[in-house]
Amino acid sequence: MTATPPPAADRSAADRRSLVLMLLLTVGGATLVLWAVGRTWSEGQIKGLPVTAPGSEVSGLPQAMALVGLASAVAIFAVRGVGRYLVGALVTLAGLGAAIAAALGTSDSAALDSEAAKKLGLLGTTAEHVSHTAWPWVALVGGLLLAAAGVLTVLRGRAWPSMGSRYDAPEAKSAAKAKPAGVANSPAELWKALDRGEDPTVV
Repeated sequence: MTATPPPAADRSAADRRSLVLMLLLTVGGATLVLWAVGRTWSEGQIKGLPVTAPGSEVSGLPQAMALVGLASAVAIFAVRGVGRYLVGALVTLAGLGAAIAAALGTSDSAALDSEAAKKLGLLGTTAEHVSHTAWPWVALVGGLLLAAAGVLTVLRGRAWPSMGSRYDAPEAKSAAKAKPAGVANSPAELWKALDRGEDPTVV
């Protein structure tokens, strides 16, 4: 027996759910990363004085990759087709980059040594009694959520709505429906026809 394809309404609802999930993963992942990099990742002592190093001092990569992920989530609505795959791949790489940098930060003491040297004013100073907090792991989880959002975009992004067709004014949509497919009296109308997926050269 031939399997019956799901109704268009069901497919549309599934597409909307996957789009919402992508946005939640992106915002949640980026928020975790940006929150974590502002916290203390490592702490220790030098000559009895406490020294700490925030995630932003340990590595600037997680924060940069989180911002790339947020910007890409907005760009999803401005591109179509192959552009969606490219944006999804970019978000995936950004998330993995943030996660890897955070994982390296779980044992990195270079930033802490630098803070110790600044406190004493002596180069080559090494912090003592070094320990690492759980915040790098929070950033790692955030990076993985970003990567998951990118993978979801690659797999399902082609079916998501885009800004061009969904956010047209109602009057413009009505006029477009009333006008024959091959009529384009101005460059603006030509672009609108292309944006709707119509071929303005076909009468």
